[in-house]
Amino acid sequence: MFSAGLIRSLRKGLTAGQCSTGNVFVIAAILLERNLQNVANYLILSLAVADLLVACLVMPLGAVYEVSQEWTLGPELCDMWTSSDVLCCTASILHLVAIALDRYWAVTNIDYIHQRTSKRIGMMIFIIWLVSFFVCIAPLLGWKDPQWNDRIRDKECLISQDLYYQIFATASSFYLPLLVILILYWRIFQTARKRIRRRQVIGSSANPSSQNPAAGGIAGGLAAASGTGGIAAAVVTIIGRPLPTISETTTAFTTVSSNNSSPEKTSFANGLEADMPTTTDCSVTYQPQHYPVKRKSRDSADSKRERKAAKTLAIITGAFVLCWLPFFIMAVLLPINSKLFQKYVISIFLWLGYCNSMLNPIIYTIFSPEFRHAFKKILCGRNYARRNKHFGIRHFQ
Repeated sequence: MFSAGLIRSLRKGLTAGQCSTGNVFVIAAILLERNLQNVANYLILSLAVADLLVACLVMPLGAVYEVSQEWTLGPELCDMWTSSDVLCCTASILHLVAIALDRYWAVTNIDYIHQRTSKRIGMMIFIIWLVSFFVCIAPLLGWKDPQWNDRIRDKECLISQDLYYQIFATASSFYLPLLVILILYWRIFQTARKRIRRRQVIGSSANPSSQNPAAGGIAGGLAAASGTGGIAAAVVTIIGRPLPTISETTTAFTTVSSNNSSPEKTSFANGLEADMPTTTDCSVTYQPQHYPVKRKSRDSADSKRERKAAKTLAIITGAFVLCWLPFFIMAVLLPINSKLFQKYVISIFLWLGYCNSMLNPIIYTIFSPEFRHAFKKILCGRNYARRNKHFGIRHFQ
Protein backbone atom coordinates (compact mmCIF):
# COMPACT_ATOMS: atom_id res chain seq x y z
CA MET A 1 0.00 0.00 0.00
CA PHE A 2 2.79 2.40 0.91
CA SER A 3 4.69 1.72 -2.29
CA ALA A 4 1.55 2.21 -4.41
CA GLY A 5 0.85 5.52 -2.67
CA LEU A 6 4.46 6.58 -3.16
CA ILE A 7 4.31 5.79 -6.86
CA ARG A 8 1.07 7.77 -7.22
CA SER A 9 2.62 10.66 -5.33
CA LEU A 10 5.72 10.69 -7.52
CA ARG A 11 3.65 10.46 -10.68
CA LYS A 12 1.41 13.37 -9.72
CA GLY A 13 4.38 15.39 -8.51
CA LEU A 14 6.19 14.82 -11.79
CA THR A 15 3.14 15.97 -13.77
CA ALA A 16 2.83 19.13 -11.66
CA GLY A 17 6.56 19.80 -11.98
CA GLN A 18 6.53 19.42 -15.75
CA CYS A 19 3.47 21.65 -16.02
CA SER A 20 5.08 24.33 -13.87
CA THR A 21 8.40 24.20 -15.72
CA GLY A 22 6.89 24.46 -19.18
CA ASN A 23 4.67 27.41 -18.34
CA VAL A 24 7.41 29.20 -16.39
CA PHE A 25 9.59 28.92 -19.50
CA VAL A 26 6.87 30.46 -21.66
CA ILE A 27 6.30 33.33 -19.21
CA ALA A 28 10.04 33.95 -18.83
CA ALA A 29 10.57 33.89 -22.60
CA ILE A 30 7.91 36.54 -23.18
CA LEU A 31 9.05 38.73 -20.28
CA LEU A 32 12.78 38.51 -21.09
CA GLU A 33 12.84 38.46 -24.90
CA ARG A 34 12.02 41.80 -26.46
CA ASN A 35 11.02 40.26 -29.80
CA LEU A 36 8.29 38.25 -28.05
CA GLN A 37 6.83 41.26 -26.25
CA ASN A 38 4.02 42.04 -28.67
CA VAL A 39 0.24 42.21 -28.48
CA ALA A 40 -0.22 38.84 -30.17
CA ASN A 41 1.65 37.02 -27.39
CA TYR A 42 -0.49 38.52 -24.61
CA LEU A 43 -2.91 35.62 -25.05
CA ILE A 44 -0.07 33.10 -24.86
CA LEU A 45 1.19 34.81 -21.69
CA SER A 46 -2.23 34.76 -20.05
CA LEU A 47 -2.72 31.11 -21.06
CA ALA A 48 0.62 30.23 -19.46
CA VAL A 49 -0.43 32.03 -16.26
CA ALA A 50 -3.69 30.06 -16.13
CA ASP A 51 -1.88 26.77 -16.69
CA LEU A 52 0.76 27.68 -14.11
CA LEU A 53 -2.02 28.30 -11.58
CA VAL A 54 -3.37 24.84 -12.37
CA ALA A 55 0.06 23.42 -11.55
CA CYS A 56 0.56 25.48 -8.38
CA LEU A 57 -2.93 25.72 -6.86
CA VAL A 58 -4.89 22.75 -8.16
CA MET A 59 -2.48 19.87 -8.73
CA PRO A 60 -0.81 19.86 -5.27
CA LEU A 61 -4.09 19.48 -3.36
CA GLY A 62 -5.26 17.00 -5.97
CA ALA A 63 -2.09 14.98 -5.42
CA VAL A 64 -2.64 14.98 -1.63
CA TYR A 65 -6.22 13.79 -2.15
CA GLU A 66 -5.06 11.16 -4.64
CA VAL A 67 -2.39 9.73 -2.36
CA SER A 68 -4.44 9.71 0.86
CA GLN A 69 -7.56 8.42 -0.94
CA GLU A 70 -9.71 10.57 1.36
CA TRP A 71 -10.35 14.27 1.99
CA THR A 72 -9.13 15.25 5.45
CA LEU A 73 -8.67 19.00 4.90
CA GLY A 74 -12.18 20.18 5.77
CA PRO A 75 -15.03 21.80 3.80
CA GLU A 76 -13.34 25.19 3.42
CA LEU A 77 -10.28 23.82 1.65
CA CYS A 78 -12.54 21.56 -0.40
CA ASP A 79 -14.44 24.62 -1.60
CA MET A 80 -11.19 26.43 -2.30
CA TRP A 81 -9.70 23.50 -4.22
CA THR A 82 -12.75 22.78 -6.37
CA SER A 83 -13.31 26.49 -7.08
CA SER A 84 -9.66 26.98 -8.06
CA ASP A 85 -9.91 23.89 -10.24
CA VAL A 86 -12.95 25.21 -12.11
CA LEU A 87 -11.56 28.75 -12.36
CA CYS A 88 -8.12 27.86 -13.71
CA CYS A 89 -9.15 25.00 -15.98
CA THR A 90 -12.04 26.99 -17.46
CA ALA A 91 -9.72 29.95 -18.04
CA SER A 92 -7.18 27.68 -19.72
CA ILE A 93 -9.81 26.25 -22.08
CA LEU A 94 -11.31 29.66 -22.90
CA HIS A 95 -7.83 30.95 -23.77
CA LEU A 96 -7.66 28.25 -26.44
CA VAL A 97 -10.90 29.63 -27.87
CA ALA A 98 -9.47 33.16 -27.88
CA ILE A 99 -6.31 31.98 -29.63
CA ALA A 100 -8.38 30.17 -32.28
CA LEU A 101 -10.49 33.29 -32.75
CA ASP A 102 -7.40 35.47 -33.09
CA ARG A 103 -5.98 33.10 -35.72
CA TYR A 104 -9.27 33.08 -37.61
CA TRP A 105 -9.43 36.86 -37.76
CA ALA A 106 -5.78 37.06 -38.80
CA VAL A 107 -6.34 34.65 -41.70
CA THR A 108 -9.69 35.95 -42.95
CA ASN A 109 -9.40 39.70 -42.35
CA ILE A 110 -6.42 41.53 -43.84
CA ASP A 111 -7.23 44.61 -41.76
CA TYR A 112 -7.23 42.69 -38.47
CA ILE A 113 -3.58 43.49 -37.78
CA HIS A 114 -4.58 47.14 -37.39
CA GLN A 115 -7.49 46.18 -35.15
CA ARG A 116 -5.45 43.89 -32.89
CA THR A 117 -4.62 46.40 -30.19
CA SER A 118 -3.54 45.85 -26.62
CA LYS A 119 -6.97 47.12 -25.53
CA ARG A 120 -8.77 44.55 -27.68
CA ILE A 121 -6.62 41.62 -26.54
CA GLY A 122 -6.80 42.86 -22.95
CA MET A 123 -10.61 42.89 -23.17
CA MET A 124 -10.58 39.31 -24.48
CA ILE A 125 -8.42 38.23 -21.54
CA PHE A 126 -10.69 40.08 -19.09
CA ILE A 127 -13.80 38.37 -20.49
CA ILE A 128 -12.08 34.97 -20.25
CA TRP A 129 -11.32 35.38 -16.56
CA LEU A 130 -14.72 36.96 -15.84
CA VAL A 131 -16.63 34.04 -17.38
CA SER A 132 -14.36 31.59 -15.55
CA PHE A 133 -15.06 33.40 -12.28
CA PHE A 134 -18.83 33.21 -12.77
CA VAL A 135 -18.63 29.48 -13.46
CA CYS A 136 -16.52 28.76 -10.36
CA ILE A 137 -18.30 31.09 -7.92
CA ALA A 138 -21.80 29.61 -8.35
CA PRO A 139 -21.32 26.67 -5.91
CA LEU A 140 -19.86 29.04 -3.31
CA LEU A 141 -23.06 31.11 -3.56
CA GLY A 142 -25.20 28.08 -2.79
CA TRP A 143 -25.61 26.20 -6.08
CA LYS A 144 -24.75 22.86 -4.49
CA ASP A 145 -26.45 19.50 -4.44
CA PRO A 146 -28.07 18.35 -1.13
CA GLN A 147 -25.51 15.58 -0.67
CA TRP A 148 -22.49 17.91 -0.61
CA ASN A 149 -22.18 18.00 3.21
CA ASP A 150 -22.69 14.25 3.41
CA ARG A 151 -19.77 13.73 1.03
CA ILE A 152 -17.56 15.94 3.18
CA ARG A 153 -18.44 13.85 6.25
CA ASP A 154 -17.56 10.77 4.21
CA LYS A 155 -14.20 12.42 3.43
CA GLU A 156 -14.99 12.90 -0.22
CA CYS A 157 -14.45 16.21 -2.03
CA LEU A 158 -16.25 16.84 -5.32
CA ILE A 159 -17.55 19.95 -7.02
CA SER A 160 -21.32 20.49 -6.78
CA GLN A 161 -23.12 17.51 -8.31
CA ASP A 162 -26.32 19.42 -8.95
CA LEU A 163 -27.34 18.34 -12.45
CA TYR A 164 -28.31 21.82 -13.64
CA TYR A 165 -25.06 23.30 -12.37
CA GLN A 166 -23.08 20.58 -14.13
CA ILE A 167 -24.93 21.28 -17.39
CA PHE A 168 -24.20 25.00 -16.99
CA ALA A 169 -20.57 24.47 -15.99
CA THR A 170 -19.68 21.83 -18.58
CA ALA A 171 -21.38 23.75 -21.38
CA SER A 172 -19.57 26.97 -20.43
CA SER A 173 -16.21 25.35 -19.76
CA PHE A 174 -15.99 22.74 -22.50
CA TYR A 175 -18.83 21.88 -24.86
CA LEU A 176 -19.45 25.37 -26.26
CA PRO A 177 -15.70 26.19 -26.40
CA LEU A 178 -15.07 22.86 -28.15
CA LEU A 179 -17.74 23.62 -30.75
CA VAL A 180 -16.30 27.09 -31.40
CA ILE A 181 -12.73 25.78 -31.68
CA LEU A 182 -13.73 23.06 -34.15
CA ILE A 183 -15.69 25.50 -36.31
CA LEU A 184 -12.93 28.14 -36.32
CA TYR A 185 -10.09 25.77 -37.13
CA TRP A 186 -12.17 24.03 -39.79
CA ARG A 187 -12.88 27.39 -41.45
CA ILE A 188 -9.22 28.37 -41.18
CA PHE A 189 -8.19 25.15 -42.87
CA GLN A 190 -10.86 25.54 -45.55
CA THR A 191 -9.63 29.07 -46.25
CA ALA A 192 -6.06 27.85 -46.47
CA ARG A 193 -6.89 24.98 -48.79
CA LYS A 194 -9.06 27.16 -51.03
CA ARG A 195 -6.32 29.77 -51.41
CA ILE A 196 -3.67 27.14 -52.06
CA ARG A 197 -5.71 25.71 -54.90
CA ARG A 198 -6.72 29.11 -56.21
CA ARG A 199 -3.04 29.99 -56.40
CA GLN A 200 -2.57 27.63 -59.32
CA VAL A 201 -5.32 29.37 -61.29
CA ILE A 202 -3.98 32.84 -60.53
CA GLY A 203 -0.39 31.76 -61.13
CA SER A 204 -1.21 30.33 -64.54
CA SER A 205 -2.91 33.53 -65.70
CA ALA A 206 -0.52 35.35 -68.00
CA ASN A 207 -1.86 38.86 -67.51
CA PRO A 208 0.27 42.00 -67.37
CA SER A 209 -0.17 42.62 -63.67
CA SER A 210 0.90 39.08 -62.74
CA GLN A 211 3.99 39.35 -64.91
CA ASN A 212 4.86 42.82 -63.73
CA PRO A 213 3.86 43.49 -60.13
CA ALA A 214 4.95 47.12 -60.20
CA ALA A 215 2.66 47.82 -63.13
CA GLY A 216 -0.36 46.75 -61.16
CA GLY A 217 0.42 48.41 -57.84
CA ILE A 218 -0.94 46.55 -54.85
CA ALA A 219 -3.18 44.35 -56.99
CA GLY A 220 -0.24 43.38 -59.12
CA GLY A 221 1.79 42.58 -56.05
CA LEU A 222 -0.95 40.31 -54.76
CA ALA A 223 -1.19 38.50 -58.06
CA ALA A 224 2.57 38.06 -58.27
CA ALA A 225 2.70 36.73 -54.73
CA SER A 226 -0.08 34.33 -55.56
CA GLY A 227 1.82 33.03 -58.56
CA THR A 228 4.88 32.25 -56.46
CA GLY A 229 3.11 30.60 -53.55
CA GLY A 230 2.86 33.73 -51.39
CA ILE A 231 -0.79 33.45 -50.50
CA ALA A 232 -0.54 29.71 -49.98
CA ALA A 233 2.33 30.13 -47.55
CA ALA A 234 0.68 33.12 -45.94
CA VAL A 235 -2.53 31.32 -45.08
CA VAL A 236 -1.19 27.88 -44.20
CA THR A 237 1.83 28.78 -42.11
CA ILE A 238 -0.19 31.05 -39.83
CA ILE A 239 -2.05 27.94 -38.64
CA GLY A 240 1.13 26.27 -37.50
CA ARG A 241 2.41 29.20 -35.47
CA PRO A 242 1.48 29.92 -31.85
CA LEU A 243 0.09 33.33 -32.72
CA PRO A 244 0.88 35.63 -35.62
CA THR A 245 2.91 38.60 -34.49
CA ILE A 246 2.51 42.07 -35.92
CA SER A 247 5.36 41.71 -38.37
CA GLU A 248 4.15 38.25 -39.38
CA THR A 249 0.74 39.52 -40.39
CA THR A 250 1.78 42.68 -42.19
CA THR A 251 4.03 43.69 -45.04
CA ALA A 252 3.50 40.45 -46.89
CA PHE A 253 3.59 41.93 -50.35
CA THR A 254 5.88 44.76 -51.45
CA THR A 255 5.95 46.59 -54.75
CA VAL A 256 8.70 49.00 -55.64
CA SER A 257 8.45 51.56 -58.37
CA SER A 258 11.41 52.02 -60.66
CA ASN A 259 11.39 55.72 -59.85
CA ASN A 260 10.66 55.41 -56.15
CA SER A 261 12.78 53.54 -53.62
CA SER A 262 10.11 53.53 -50.88
CA PRO A 263 8.08 50.32 -50.83
CA GLU A 264 4.33 50.25 -51.01
CA LYS A 265 3.00 47.77 -48.47
CA THR A 266 -0.29 46.04 -47.97
CA SER A 267 -1.41 43.79 -45.14
CA PHE A 268 -1.99 40.08 -45.42
CA ALA A 269 -1.90 37.15 -43.05
CA ASN A 270 1.65 35.84 -43.25
CA GLY A 271 3.55 33.35 -41.21
CA LEU A 272 6.79 32.68 -43.04
CA GLU A 273 8.99 35.49 -44.21
CA ALA A 274 11.06 33.27 -46.48
CA ASP A 275 8.04 32.48 -48.62
CA MET A 276 7.30 36.11 -49.38
CA PRO A 277 8.55 37.45 -52.73
CA THR A 278 10.03 40.93 -52.65
CA THR A 279 10.20 42.83 -55.92
CA THR A 280 13.17 45.18 -56.05
CA ASP A 281 13.05 45.90 -59.75
CA CYS A 282 10.01 46.55 -61.88
CA SER A 283 11.59 44.85 -64.88
CA VAL A 284 10.60 41.30 -64.01
CA THR A 285 11.10 38.97 -66.95
CA TYR A 286 8.61 36.21 -67.55
CA GLN A 287 10.43 33.06 -68.67
CA PRO A 288 7.98 30.41 -69.89
CA GLN A 289 10.68 27.81 -70.51
CA HIS A 290 11.25 27.49 -66.73
CA TYR A 291 7.59 27.61 -65.80
CA PRO A 292 6.70 23.87 -65.91
CA VAL A 293 9.52 22.99 -63.52
CA LYS A 294 8.65 25.80 -61.15
CA ARG A 295 4.97 24.97 -61.25
CA LYS A 296 5.61 21.32 -60.43
CA SER A 297 7.80 22.38 -57.54
CA ARG A 298 5.16 24.82 -56.30
CA ASP A 299 2.41 22.20 -56.53
CA SER A 300 4.50 19.82 -54.44
CA ALA A 301 5.23 22.56 -51.90
CA ASP A 302 1.54 23.48 -51.72
CA SER A 303 0.57 19.86 -51.06
CA LYS A 304 3.12 19.72 -48.25
CA ARG A 305 1.74 22.95 -46.78
CA GLU A 306 -1.79 21.60 -46.88
CA ARG A 307 -0.74 18.37 -45.18
CA LYS A 308 1.24 20.33 -42.59
CA ALA A 309 -1.76 22.54 -41.89
CA ALA A 310 -3.98 19.51 -41.39
CA LYS A 311 -1.39 17.85 -39.15
CA THR A 312 -0.93 20.99 -37.06
CA LEU A 313 -4.66 21.45 -36.57
CA ALA A 314 -5.02 17.77 -35.68
CA ILE A 315 -2.37 18.17 -32.97
CA ILE A 316 -3.93 21.33 -31.55
CA THR A 317 -7.52 20.10 -31.45
CA GLY A 318 -6.66 16.44 -30.84
CA ALA A 319 -4.67 17.12 -27.67
CA PHE A 320 -7.44 19.33 -26.30
CA VAL A 321 -10.21 16.82 -27.05
CA LEU A 322 -8.29 13.75 -25.84
CA CYS A 323 -7.36 15.43 -22.56
CA TRP A 324 -10.71 16.92 -21.62
CA LEU A 325 -13.51 15.00 -23.36
CA PRO A 326 -13.47 11.94 -21.03
CA PHE A 327 -13.66 14.14 -17.93
CA PHE A 328 -16.53 16.29 -19.18
CA ILE A 329 -18.54 13.28 -20.32
CA MET A 330 -18.08 11.87 -16.83
CA ALA A 331 -18.98 15.23 -15.24
CA VAL A 332 -22.42 15.20 -16.88
CA LEU A 333 -23.11 11.55 -16.07
CA LEU A 334 -22.03 11.57 -12.40
CA PRO A 335 -24.99 13.67 -11.12
CA ILE A 336 -27.32 11.19 -12.83
CA ASN A 337 -25.65 8.11 -11.35
CA SER A 338 -22.98 8.66 -8.71
CA LYS A 339 -21.97 4.98 -8.78
CA LEU A 340 -21.31 4.93 -12.52
CA PHE A 341 -17.56 5.54 -12.20
CA GLN A 342 -15.04 4.11 -9.77
CA LYS A 343 -12.82 6.53 -7.84
CA TYR A 344 -9.72 5.54 -9.76
CA VAL A 345 -11.51 6.26 -13.08
CA ILE A 346 -12.54 9.70 -11.82
CA SER A 347 -8.93 10.34 -10.82
CA ILE A 348 -7.57 9.22 -14.20
CA PHE A 349 -9.97 11.43 -16.16
CA LEU A 350 -9.33 14.41 -13.87
CA TRP A 351 -5.55 14.20 -14.19
CA LEU A 352 -5.81 13.59 -17.91
CA GLY A 353 -7.52 16.98 -18.08
CA TYR A 354 -4.75 18.53 -15.99
CA CYS A 355 -2.24 17.18 -18.51
CA ASN A 356 -3.66 19.61 -21.06
CA SER A 357 -2.11 22.42 -19.02
CA MET A 358 1.20 20.60 -19.30
CA LEU A 359 0.86 20.19 -23.08
CA ASN A 360 -0.32 23.74 -23.87
CA PRO A 361 3.10 25.43 -23.51
CA ILE A 362 4.53 22.81 -25.87
CA ILE A 363 1.78 22.86 -28.49
CA TYR A 364 1.39 26.63 -28.64
CA THR A 365 5.10 27.49 -28.82
CA ILE A 366 6.86 24.56 -30.50
CA PHE A 367 5.94 25.82 -33.98
CA SER A 368 7.54 29.20 -33.32
CA PRO A 369 11.27 29.65 -34.04
CA GLU A 370 11.23 32.75 -31.82
CA PHE A 371 10.08 30.76 -28.79
CA ARG A 372 12.47 27.90 -29.55
CA HIS A 373 15.36 30.36 -29.73
CA ALA A 374 14.23 32.02 -26.48
CA PHE A 375 14.06 28.66 -24.69
CA LYS A 376 17.55 27.72 -25.87
CA LYS A 377 18.82 31.11 -24.77
CA ILE A 378 17.29 30.64 -21.30
CA LEU A 379 18.75 27.15 -20.98
CA CYS A 380 22.20 27.84 -22.41
CA GLY A 381 22.63 31.42 -21.27
CA ARG A 382 24.98 33.92 -22.86
CA ASN A 383 27.07 31.32 -24.66
CA TYR A 384 24.13 30.39 -26.88
CA ALA A 385 23.35 34.05 -27.59
CA ARG A 386 26.97 34.78 -28.57
CA ARG A 387 27.20 31.65 -30.69
CA ASN A 388 24.10 32.53 -32.69
CA LYS A 389 24.21 36.30 -32.96
CA HIS A 390 25.92 36.19 -36.35
CA PHE A 391 23.72 33.49 -37.88
CA GLY A 392 20.86 35.73 -38.89
CA ILE A 393 18.19 34.22 -36.66
CA ARG A 394 14.92 35.82 -37.64
CA HIS A 395 12.64 37.22 -35.00
CA PHE A 396 10.14 38.70 -37.46
CA GLN A 397 10.31 42.03 -35.77
